[in-house]
Amino acid sequence: MPANLKEDLKNLPRHIAIIMDGNGRWAKERGLPRTEGHRRGADTVRAITEECGALGVEYLTLYAFSAENWKRPKREVDALMKLLEQFLRTRTPEMMEQNVRLQAIGRLHDLPQTCQQQLHRSIEQTSQNTGLTLILALSYGGREEIVDGVKSLLESIERGHLDKGMIDTEVFSKHLYTRYYPDPDLLIRTSGEMRLSNFLLWQLSYTEFYITQTLWPDFGKEELHQAIRAYSQRHRRFGTVA
Repeated sequence: MPANLKEDLKNLPRHIAIIMDGNGRWAKERGLPRTEGHRRGADTVRAITEECGALGVEYLTLYAFSAENWKRPKREVDALMKLLEQFLRTRTPEMMEQNVRLQAIGRLHDLPQTCQQQLHRSIEQTSQNTGLTLILALSYGGREEIVDGVKSLLESIERGHLDKGMIDTEVFSKHLYTRYYPDPDLLIRTSGEMRLSNFLLWQLSYTEFYITQTLWPDFGKEELHQAIRAYSQRHRRFGTVA
């Protein structure tokens, strides 16, 4: 570990979220099919997950497949689902070795049955691990999550488990997909885009952003360290006076 990074680790983000953007552009620049970009992106997921675990990050949430991604050409979607299933199958033994606990958020019932089955197997196999929690956002949309949260809240009221006078931001947060995890401290977005793309709209209210022009397949450990250093130099006020 670089000596100057040790100092930054005194203010290590507990939870990092990443919008992994640029796989398609990476492939296009090299005259390769988009699927090759996604495969290289999967290699980056492996490397960044391993590094976050080694650094002591507690939670890593990756925007792996958005609700809008279903609108992509069927051939690409099918390839992504196969890649996801393969990634889970081959990566789970490594997660066991590295003490990584796998979780997932989103409308998981929209995934192909074989993907759902492998996802549930991987989650179950890693459920007792105590190191980094890796959260995959799959068939995920921030607006969809909020709508589902409202539905869950209404069901609790209808069943008499909750009175509407009790509803506040803390109560509502407990009805979201992310109710078991702290909000992200640091959001990283690759490829230089300056938007949230319907990702964790509720949870990112006080999150620090790090935007890089680097495409996801080229995002490595050194740039992860740069993002952590940038985060460590900021003063988070959470709406209060500095």
